[in-house]
Parts: sequence; structure tokens; C-alpha cells
Amino acid sequence: MKAMKRSTLATLVNAALFSAVAGTSFSTLAAEQTPAVKKNQLEVIQITARKRVENAQEVPVAVSALQGDSLDAYSSAGMDIRFMNAKIPSLSIESSFGRSFPRFYVRGLGNTDFDLNASQPVSLVVDEVVQENAILKGFPVFDVSRVEVLRGPQGTLFGRNTPAGLVKFDSVKPSQEFDGYGSVSYGSRGAVDFEGAVGGGLTDRLSTRVSLLWQDKDDYIDNRAPGHEQKDVLGGYTDKAARIQFLYEGDDFTGLFNYHVRDMDGKPIPFFANSIKPGTNELVDNFKNDVVYHDAAARATQQVESQGASLKLEWDFDNHTLTSISAWESAEIYSRADIDGGYGAAFLDDYMGPGFIPFPSESADGIPDHDQYTQELRLSSNFAGDVNYQVGVFYFDEALTIENFSYDTFSTPAGELNGYVLQQQDTKAWAVFGSVDYTISDDLKITAGLRYSDDEKEFSANRTLSPIGGDPLFIERNVSDDHISWDLSANYKVNADVNWYGRIANSFRAPSLQGRILFGDDVTTAETETVTSYETGIKSDVLDGQGRVNATIFYYTMDDQQLTAVGGGANFNRLVNADKTTGYGFELDSEWVLSDELNATFNLSYNKTELKDNDLAVAVCAQCIVKDPINGSGLAVLDGNSLPHAPEWISNVTLRYTKELAEGDFFVYGDVSYRSKINFFLYESVEFEGKPLIETGIRAGYAWAEGDYEYQVSAFVRNLFDEQQSIGGVDFNNNTVMVNEERYVGVEFKVNFF
Repeated sequence: MKAMKRSTLATLVNAALFSAVAGTSFSTLAAEQTPAVKKNQLEVIQITARKRVENAQEVPVAVSALQGDSLDAYSSAGMDIRFMNAKIPSLSIESSFGRSFPRFYVRGLGNTDFDLNASQPVSLVVDEVVQENAILKGFPVFDVSRVEVLRGPQGTLFGRNTPAGLVKFDSVKPSQEFDGYGSVSYGSRGAVDFEGAVGGGLTDRLSTRVSLLWQDKDDYIDNRAPGHEQKDVLGGYTDKAARIQFLYEGDDFTGLFNYHVRDMDGKPIPFFANSIKPGTNELVDNFKNDVVYHDAAARATQQVESQGASLKLEWDFDNHTLTSISAWESAEIYSRADIDGGYGAAFLDDYMGPGFIPFPSESADGIPDHDQYTQELRLSSNFAGDVNYQVGVFYFDEALTIENFSYDTFSTPAGELNGYVLQQQDTKAWAVFGSVDYTISDDLKITAGLRYSDDEKEFSANRTLSPIGGDPLFIERNVSDDHISWDLSANYKVNADVNWYGRIANSFRAPSLQGRILFGDDVTTAETETVTSYETGIKSDVLDGQGRVNATIFYYTMDDQQLTAVGGGANFNRLVNADKTTGYGFELDSEWVLSDELNATFNLSYNKTELKDNDLAVAVCAQCIVKDPINGSGLAVLDGNSLPHAPEWISNVTLRYTKELAEGDFFVYGDVSYRSKINFFLYESVEFEGKPLIETGIRAGYAWAEGDYEYQVSAFVRNLFDEQQSIGGVDFNNNTVMVNEERYVGVEFKVNFF
């Protein structure tokens, strides 16, 4: 490896430290540094964060992109979409369902609600189509060209339910050039992963691309509950997905058709009863993530099916582009699990464990029927002058059926149905929007956007069977609201390498309902939440294109934030609104070419969130130590608390070393991610505080080319040091937790062809 000059290294270190503290311009440092030869420069990252193809460094939005080697390395080991957790500033992802129902958090804002109609303040958009239901958001990531994370409100161009931000996936599109790839890997616990794609021209104007994914992992978790012993009962899955696209390219018209489908058959995330030492947040001694003590493990299952189609039509006129995107999405799920995470119960003559199990909890949730239809029509100008604009209309229609089941673990035969609720929710929303870019001078451009949204939900919950002896119950609720979202931003070119931007934005999350009334007697609602965000930052290319440093500071206030009081002594969720929530922090996103053979990235974010509501109080856990003040009703007062699953610190470091060797390249890719402690619930407790988590990954291999083929063999490990921590909990019964993924070791062979 060629050594860097001492002056270059010193300049780089100083630049990185200075950027973290001050986020200032590096133009002077870059001018002072005159390297001998600069063979490598960072590529220009093109993004579509504002529904136009733009240079990421010139967009007045805090945006990060994952692509290429980083995307390949992070998604190793058959990981689902949670692989992005703590890999991007201010982004965290978790799930209590496992490989389905991911919950996203940006700048501390998210939603812990596990009901299947839960809305989230972070939107997911895949191939320009919003994925509203959380089950849609779990679609596997494969044959993807780029992932973009937009931080801060995105209500003007992307609409409802984006007050925290947006995660955007773009699949590799068809082209006239014949190309494709195939990869297969084998790893820990008998995991086999295959993905591949092939595409090319069918005619001079029509091209196609077919992409496939197949992931399989054996059950590996043993059940040792007395009377229920069984080897290899949990932990496995078979996940299959496919995508086919057709692209027609005319002289002034393009049409892109996309059909995608998923079929997953597996087991839910395992729950471990009383696996936290009382009075601490440490896992119990000799904790084993491949052993459970369940009396319902044999009946645990999770099946997910989803499919969708979209048609994007685009007409290019002399000065305008007209775009139409029509889409349909559908999802089905049935997920059943032993929620208490143990066996027996306190009333069964001491037959219970591990630890104290007050009562059994075996339940399931399902979506037997779901359809989402969206239509967007927008007109974009392509003027050569100082003014350009976008205007459009959007329509959203979702019909959702949810089933909630409760089962009697001790019945004969075991696991008979003893509770059932049917929920129906119909959502209709529409919006008109516009955005204007105005170039004041060669160096200064401002953007203003406005969107009017109208949203309404019709909801009913019908309980026909109660597990606790309650009467049949039927409740209807309707909620509706409208809102005007807006944003104003400015981008100033300090010099050829440095851009400063400022942005003020307002957005909202539409009203929500919660009707999981198996163990409760009321449907709760949450009013519209609104957020106003202020941010400013620097985007800079330094060291003659061999470094990139982007730094942002932000502050936001949220009114009537929608929160979910999960559990709290009863298996029942309740929606509440917090009077006010504030958040502030900073984000640093940097990338470096350290030498001809060594590249690095360093990302860091700090997020401070605080609830401000003297009257907001919620029920607390059954067996934990609560740190919040308790009011006269036995409820925890939340004023001053941080938000759940909102780490103050997130950081990620990567290094990639490449060395020419024989007829190819040897490479090593390493990454370390860190997130600080988190609270699992709205209240603060000793046991349900997640410890800081550090995860390390390494990927090493050899790549070479022969003719029209490129080959790669590699070995990799995720969670190198096998760091095991609780990452979520169940509080209504006992101190049950979920843990992060164990260490995974694998090998992969990949071929690209042209």
C-alpha cells in the first residue's frame, strides 16, 4: 500500500476534527494542500430527493446515500431491512416482529406501536411508491442501486406521515445493455442466500430486468420448557421475492412497469422471559440466545405475502416533463408467538419459568386483506432560465382488515382460540402540491414549497370473543383533518467546493386510531401531529476532490405528537398526544480517499429529544423499577423524558482497502457502528433501558475479470465480537426481552456478466 505523505495525513485529521466541531469551510485547507498525484476522487452522488436528478452536494436537504460496496457489505448475512440501523446519521430501525414490520426512527422521531394499522412519522418510498403499511416496509432489499435517507420534514413533495423524514429505495432499472449478476452465500446456522438479476433489450425501444431473491435459514433455537422439549423449533425462515420490470423508451416518452412479489414463511422474533437481572439492564448470567423456555413454541409461526405493481409514464416536452405514477400494493400476514416468553403461570402450583410468570400470553395478529392504491400526477419545468417549478396532485386509498387472536395455552387441546377482534380501516387522502426554484444569482438559489393535504379514516373494531370474559363489543370511530405543509430553503455556493444551505419546513402526521381491544374496551385516537423544523448546514468537497464533509445542525418543535402507550401492566395499546416535543442536534457525514488503496467514511450524529407535558402519564411495567415520578393514579409522569428508541448518539466508521494482486484485486472492508443507550418505552425504568450497542463487520475477498465476466469470492462476519444486548421488551407480564442478531460468519461467490 502506498503511504500517504505526512502533510496529507495531518491535514486530513485536522480537517475531520475541525468539521466535527465547527462544520466550517475547507476551501482554505484544500487550497493549501497540493498533493503530488491524485489518482482517485470521490464520485458525484446523484440523488432524486426532490423528484429531480440532482447532485447531492447541491440539494438543500440533509440527505445520505448508501450504494455500492457499503450497501453490499451491510446487507450481507441475509439481513432484512434492519441492516441500515445506525449506519446513517440519526437513523435507527427496530422490530418486535422480526423480518417483518420494521419501525424507523429519524432524529429520535418514530413510533413503537406494534398494531398492524400503526402509522409512522418516517415514510418509506420504494421505486417512487409510498409503502404505508408497516408490513409493506419489510420487503427484502435486493438489486437496489441506491438508498437515500432524507432527514427532517418532507411534507411538501412527499406528503402525509413524513414529519421525521423519508427512506427512499431505487431498484436497478432495465436498460438496452445486456447485464446481470448472481450471488450465493452460505453462513451460520445453515443460512443460504441467493440473489440475482438479468436484463437487456428486447427490441430497440423495449428492455426488461428480472430480479430474484431466495433466503433460507434453519430453525436453530431449542425449547427446554418442561414437558415441551423440542430441538430446533424457532429462528428459521424461508424468504422469497422477485421483481420484473419493463421499460419502453420512445422519442419523447418513457413507460416503466414494475411488478414485485414476496412470500416469507418463518418464525417470529423469539421472546426471552425474565432475561434481565432484576434491578439492572444486564442480561442474566449464562444467557443463551439459542434456548427458550416456551409452552407455545411449537405453534409459533409467521407468514407474509405481499405483491404490488406500478406504472410510471413520462412525457418530455420542450420545456416540461409530465409524470404519472399509478400503483397498487397488497400485503397479508399471520404472526403467532408465545408473548410471555416462558412456560406455565403463577396459578399452576409453581409450574412456571424461567422466573415469575403471572399469566400466559399466546396471541397472533393477521392481515387477511389489504389493498393500497396511489396515483400521482406532476408537471415539472425544464427552463434554462432562473425559475423552475413542479406542481402535482396525489391520491391515496387504502382498505385494511386486521384480525387479533388470543389463545388458551392450557386448553385441551392446547392453544384453542379464546379471543378474537376484527378491525376494519379505510383511509382516503388527497393532496395538491407545488415547488418553485428561483436562482437569484450564480451563487444563490432559493426553493419554496406548499402542499394541501386532506385525510380521513373510517374505522371499526368488532370483538366477538374475549379472553378475559368481556362482553362482545363493536365500536366505530372516524377521524379526519387537513393540513398545509410548507418549506423554504436556500442554497448558497460559497465557492466551487463548498455549499451552505438553510431550511425551514413544516409537515404533519394524519390522525390515527388504535382498536386492539382484545384486553381493553375502548378505541383510542390521536389527533394530527405537526412539526416545524429549522436546520442549516455545510456541504463541502475538500482536498482536491478526495474528501467530502457534510455537517448539519437542527432544531424542531412538534405539537400534539402521536405516541403509543404500549403494554404497561396490560396487553393493550393506547394512543395519546403529547402537548409539545422538542429536539435538537447535529449530524456529520464524511467520506475520504486516504490513498490510492484506502477509502474511509466517518458519520456521527447527536439527537436530544424531550417531552414537555405536565399532564401526560402512562401505565408502567409489571415487575420493573420505574425511574419516573408516579402520580396518585399509579401512572408514570412523562414530562422531561426522551422519546423511546431515540439514541442520543449514532456513529459509523468504515474502511476499505484494495490491493492489486496477480490478475485481480484483494480487498478488505470493515465497519463499526455505535448507538448509545435507549429507553424501550415512554416511561423510564432500570430494566427496560437498552445498553449502548457496538456492532462490527468485516468482509474480505478477491475480485477478478475474465472476458465479459467479473468474479468475486469473499468471506464475511457481522457482529464480529458477538455483542448481545436486549433491544426491546415486553412489560405487561414480566421482564421479557428481545436481543440483537448474534455473530454471523459466511462466504459468498458472486459473478457479474455483461
